Amino acid sequence: MKYYRSHALVCVDPECLAKGAHEVLDALQDELVAQGLIEEVQVLETSRIGGCANGPELMVYPEGVHYAGLTVDDIPYLVEEHFLKGRIVKKFLAPIPKRVDEELGPPQAKEVRVVLRNCGKIDPENIEDYIAEDGYLALAKVLTEMTPEQVINEVINSGLRGRGGAGFPTGKKWQLVRQAPGNPKYVICNADEGDPGAFMNRRVLEGDPHSVLEGMIIAAYAIGASQGYIYCRAEYPLAVRTLNIAIQQARAFGFLGENILGSGFSFDIEVRMGAGAFVCGEETALMASIEGRRGEPRPRPPFPAVKGLWDKPTNINNVETYANIPQIILRGASWFASMGTERSKGTKTFAIAGDVKRTGLIEVPLGITLREVIYDVGGGIKDDKAFKAVQTGGPMGGCLPAEYLDMEVDYESLTAAGSIMGSGGMIVMDEDTCMVDIARFFMEFTQDESCGKCVPCRVGTRRILEILERICAGQGRHGDIEVLEMLCEQIKNTSLCGLGQGAPNPVASTLKYFRSEYEAHIYEKRCPAKVCRALITYEILPNVCTGCTVCARNCPVEAITGARRQTHVINPDICIRCGICMQVCNFNAVVVR
Repeated sequence: MKYYRSHALVCVDPECLAKGAHEVLDALQDELVAQGLIEEVQVLETSRIGGCANGPELMVYPEGVHYAGLTVDDIPYLVEEHFLKGRIVKKFLAPIPKRVDEELGPPQAKEVRVVLRNCGKIDPENIEDYIAEDGYLALAKVLTEMTPEQVINEVINSGLRGRGGAGFPTGKKWQLVRQAPGNPKYVICNADEGDPGAFMNRRVLEGDPHSVLEGMIIAAYAIGASQGYIYCRAEYPLAVRTLNIAIQQARAFGFLGENILGSGFSFDIEVRMGAGAFVCGEETALMASIEGRRGEPRPRPPFPAVKGLWDKPTNINNVETYANIPQIILRGASWFASMGTERSKGTKTFAIAGDVKRTGLIEVPLGITLREVIYDVGGGIKDDKAFKAVQTGGPMGGCLPAEYLDMEVDYESLTAAGSIMGSGGMIVMDEDTCMVDIARFFMEFTQDESCGKCVPCRVGTRRILEILERICAGQGRHGDIEVLEMLCEQIKNTSLCGLGQGAPNPVASTLKYFRSEYEAHIYEKRCPAKVCRALITYEILPNVCTGCTVCARNCPVEAITGARRQTHVINPDICIRCGICMQVCNFNAVVVR
């Protein structure tokens, strides 16, 4: 194969061609020949490089230099400078587009950022940036002014509860681990974030990793541990990279390793990558994975605080929990406890998604209402449609209807309503959502992710999924609703771990709040939201159809007939309900029944 020292890629997208890309390409080849470089530089045509707004565009590898706005007259100078003398021609460089952070926008009026305070503000790969924002001051305070018991009491008084889902009081858990007999003791950070659409932990790890490390070091000091692990899924390569950089820098600055800050306290952290199994977010399965065994849960008790990693006392918290700790130590328990409700203190991050205008990552005080989250922070429902439901807590959370919009978001209220806080996933659904289909979707996810160790989860979720698929396919039977209710109750009460115990929540909550939709599917053979294909038909309105033939020409199964300028007709026996006809009709003549 012939070797070239440079490859010059010229964009031949139609927009660049219209601006003279072919002429630039010809001039480039001619100039390379003229300067004796044609054997060293390969010229290639390529599709769109940038936005083409500043075309013609040229990308040069291996340097990765992006030129734009080139003319034929620019080429001789460009070839001489870049390809002959090896100097980048700055005046031809493509403008750097302004990057928009779609995950974490500017704080909205009702947001309070504690965990996310540094994300997007500091360079996560520069420990000095974190130190400039009072980073590791809390650690210094703990090591020089506080006993382990005082640290634990401060966390207890703050009211911080575990942000991973269960909501167990963090300080109480630390106290149990400290008092548990046995050494060594371990600290684990659960960064195995697996809820679909959730990325709260990833964003903290990528944007402010030192806050998590500092929280873990303080926890280790409080419980008497000398070794910690961060269990992060391999699907987060940037987070893993950022964490490893942060750990190396913390060691170099004396915040990790032997004799931290001259205190005599030693502690170190290692990153362990998971293979992406959802069940490894469960703490006992996570520990099994760290130990090198198959990631499966085990019965509790004994709890990890007593018998955890390698059967030793172990404290497990998630990313968000640890990231709160430095601020609690620095600003005091009373400051943290001043936010939230009586039993749910502080703030909570949520990944808000679905049919809401402003999706992304938010952090709000606990006790805020769902209405404030969805309408004031999220901007309301897309296209100003009606709100139908919100699911909190990820795939094992319940779906709450409009009557709960004014409910305060805290652990107790969500549980009482049939949902969970979870790690912070929040999916908003509008009036066009089929709640039976939503229940089927989430059951399909949890069924796929079941580790299969216990029968209720392995078999029970399969039976539920089969019934839901049958209902959505228009084959629902009398008695299906009662069977679903029985299965949900049995699986919830008898499954081994939180995955199985929470898996029925979407089904149970939709049966409770949207029962009429199940009844319409089963007894009337119709989908009120017009989503389930087997229960809908497409029709063309004769008084609206213009006979333009667009629908017939785009139908993939030729189910539409009709002459030009004549009303068209859909054959329901051939139609596969793909909806393309409705999408391409410019006159809104196609409707769903």
